[in-house]
Amino acid sequence: MTTILLTHSPQALANYYGDRALRGLRELGQVKLNPGEDPTTPEALVRLAQGCQIVVSSRLAAAPAQVFDALPDLVAYCRVAVDIRNIDVDAASRNGVLVTRATPGFDASVSEWIVGAMIDASRHISRAAHAYWKGEPAPVAMGRELRGATVGIIGHGHIGSYLARVTQALGMRVLVQDPQPQSLPGGMRQVDLDTLLAESDYVVCLAPALPETAGLMGRDAYARMKRDAIFINASRGELVDEEALRDALDSGAIAGCALDVGRAQDQMPSPWLAAHPRVIATPHIGGLTPQAAEHQAMDTVEQVRAIVTGATPPHAVNLARASRLKRLQR
Repeated sequence: MTTILLTHSPQALANYYGDRALRGLRELGQVKLNPGEDPTTPEALVRLAQGCQIVVSSRLAAAPAQVFDALPDLVAYCRVAVDIRNIDVDAASRNGVLVTRATPGFDASVSEWIVGAMIDASRHISRAAHAYWKGEPAPVAMGRELRGATVGIIGHGHIGSYLARVTQALGMRVLVQDPQPQSLPGGMRQVDLDTLLAESDYVVCLAPALPETAGLMGRDAYARMKRDAIFINASRGELVDEEALRDALDSGAIAGCALDVGRAQDQMPSPWLAAHPRVIATPHIGGLTPQAAEHQAMDTVEQVRAIVTGATPPHAVNLARASRLKRLQR
């Protein structure tokens, strides 16, 4: 029988995999659950995966070359996420191991988080709630409507395109910057980054994490923004120069920001930046809804089903070099 390792810790399993997906995996093989923390070192992952033919991996479980070199029984490594940057695909291919990824299923959940952050920052909701929780008078501050404001969306992928439609429905003017210009629905404009930064009341970073986007939001970018603008990052921490962001907040170059990602472990906001009084921060939970989590978990169930039945696994990264697949074909 095929042995399948789920690398998720018990908490991560509940949040990011779910009962329906786990039942689906158990119909396909013997599932080995991780009793402890998500493996954050190659050695820990290798210990957990000994004797397993398939690893279904959380985004925390990095798989450098030494993992694939040390697991001769491994046939497939299935990531429950889109991001596979911490998987050495070349090493997997050299060992004949299939790598798969999940498809985006969090366009609605992340977009709704962004809209919530925009409303919070504009109406001072967190600040008032915090004061009341402490038993103090809440500040009475003038708010700002989203209707009629301009949102600039950097990156028009799955999330960006969904967010553009939602914000337009709220009566916002939508600007989009994307390296691959595309046709947009009526009322939206494709602009360059400088124009987007200069004209937007809300700048939303949804660009992918690539070498060319590292540090995209740095000192020059914040200097080009309106002084009453709000910056929102729901993409990846690597896109933001955090010290430059802190300085922009301290100097009043921008009015505030909302962060669901950063440079701390598991892409969480850095605590020292999250503590800033002009920051609204959450611990990378923008995509944490049952619908979004189940979408990606069920992707891996279908991939494992294909692997053990000899079908073509969907969303395979290196299918042509996955020579070990034939070991599990029934």
